[in-house]
Amino acid sequence: MKRKSVNKTQRAKVMNHYSAWKYLVLVVTVVLLLLSAIPTWYGEKPALQVTTSQSASVLNDPIKLNQFLESKQIPVVEISSQGDKTTLVFDSESQQTHAREAISQVMNEEDSISFSYMSVAPKWLGDMGFSPIKLGLDLRGGVQFLLNVDVDKAFEEQRNTLTDELRDMLRSERLRGVKVEKFEQQGFKVSSKSVDALNKVVGFLNQNYPDWEVHRRTETVTVNPSMQYKNEFQTATVKQNLKIMRDRIEELGITEALVQRQGEHSIRIELPGVQDPSLAKNVIGATATLAFHEAKSPSDGLGYGDIVLKDNDGRDVILAKRPVLTGEHINNARAGVDKMGMSEVNISLDHAGGKLMSEFSGKHIGKPMATVYSEYTTNSKGETVRSERVISVATIQAQLGSQFRITGAGSMDEAQNLALLLRAGSLTAPVTIVEERTIGASLGAENIHNGFTALALGMAMTLTFMALWYRRLGWVANTALVINIISLLGLIALLPGAVLTLPGIAGLVLTVGMAVDTNVLIFERIKDKMAEGRTFAQAIDMGFSSALSTILDANITTMITAVILYSIGNGPIQGFALTLGLGLLTSMFSGIFASRAIINLVWGRDSRREVRV
Repeated sequence: MKRKSVNKTQRAKVMNHYSAWKYLVLVVTVVLLLLSAIPTWYGEKPALQVTTSQSASVLNDPIKLNQFLESKQIPVVEISSQGDKTTLVFDSESQQTHAREAISQVMNEEDSISFSYMSVAPKWLGDMGFSPIKLGLDLRGGVQFLLNVDVDKAFEEQRNTLTDELRDMLRSERLRGVKVEKFEQQGFKVSSKSVDALNKVVGFLNQNYPDWEVHRRTETVTVNPSMQYKNEFQTATVKQNLKIMRDRIEELGITEALVQRQGEHSIRIELPGVQDPSLAKNVIGATATLAFHEAKSPSDGLGYGDIVLKDNDGRDVILAKRPVLTGEHINNARAGVDKMGMSEVNISLDHAGGKLMSEFSGKHIGKPMATVYSEYTTNSKGETVRSERVISVATIQAQLGSQFRITGAGSMDEAQNLALLLRAGSLTAPVTIVEERTIGASLGAENIHNGFTALALGMAMTLTFMALWYRRLGWVANTALVINIISLLGLIALLPGAVLTLPGIAGLVLTVGMAVDTNVLIFERIKDKMAEGRTFAQAIDMGFSSALSTILDANITTMITAVILYSIGNGPIQGFALTLGLGLLTSMFSGIFASRAIINLVWGRDSRREVRV
């Protein structure tokens, strides 16, 4: 009998025992996530990052810069300089905004300044790569825009380009009596009594535009985009506009912006920390671009295919309809001042654009070239209207290359805005701001306070209940719950692109209840096994084993819901789905792995100890 008792004890030890590497994984994981969560506890402060082009600039000298801001009555928490970059930290967003306005007055044209937030956690945590959780618009405060992408207008431009090329083909083939006109909303119609002409039209379209459906009749050919092409064009247009919007916001120096698609034709932009939306609104909603056309002399008269546009003084300028090149070939643009003190924009083209400009200018030395500024605006009826004007007409003095300059953009501010838009790219479809919402920094701080107060209250009540109801095992659940919250906050901070929102805090509170639910299932199974007469060590092993399938079923079904919410939701819904999904992972880690490790260390080795659960 004694040998039998010893064997049971040995089996109990094997039954409730983790290998050393499992404890090592647990400790390393918890420590890593704890270090990741600590910067969030310290929080962040608003900051400015200034990049200068001159080493002797006052902006590169922290002492002089601090004195300059003190003279403007703007207090600075910290100033640090490294190379050509200077970082300034402030106590509030209002001080940050006022400092930017003051610094902009002493900046050179090549200098840049951007909004950011700096962690106030110990520097050694930042050196290790740990940073606070990024806060969403509802917690940080800022501006949100909802933009509608006018895909139909972009499709109309596509159709106009197609019909222009078709007319060029008809002229080159010297086909007479062919009429090209719009047909329905997005298609066009070609009419002719010549069978040969219609045959060449059909052949041209089938060869060059296979995505357009061509329907031949006796004397007409109707052309419409295929449904597949329309869907692909819509998706590509919105994606391109998304990319350009992100580039524009980067040019504005806003580092924590969120730009994402919403629905089929809409883009949602969140600018946390931005309290003055005017500059962002002007740049985000702008659809300006440049094109360079051959200009013609009024004495030549209006030729076939020529267009007439107004210049800045209201005079008519005759232009070739097809541009030499468009803004898509512009790599870089910087505003400057010419010898006469007038604003100018220095432009750099890509290789293809430089080649086109070189070939054209080489053949047209001594002839004028016009720079055309075009933009989309919304009229009183809510319709998107394109307007164009000639901002400069210059005589080509020599063969141009990839770099040249244009004048006539207006004031220096207008030239800088134009340069910014050209650097970021022109939109492939016009956009309209249909909604604008501003959340003050004070409201964001109040949301954070209320949200984390609810989290603390929920945790306190849960910890108290588990300690009283499950007694000693309740303290295991409480330890696992603390590990769970630390792990969840650390995981959110580690994930790139993860943003904590107010519904996300609600997800944290929900995670508290779901985390202890894992321990409740396990502890109830342990109580059932002990009621059947099992030893405590056996009850532990069988309790965890029998509860595992139930825990997995419940968490997997909830995870499916979280994934669906994240994939089809936006903004606050995604914030909730993110914390819910990550909370499921950390609750299983803490409730199953961490709590089992604690129980194994405390009670798992002794099957004879009686523990009330």
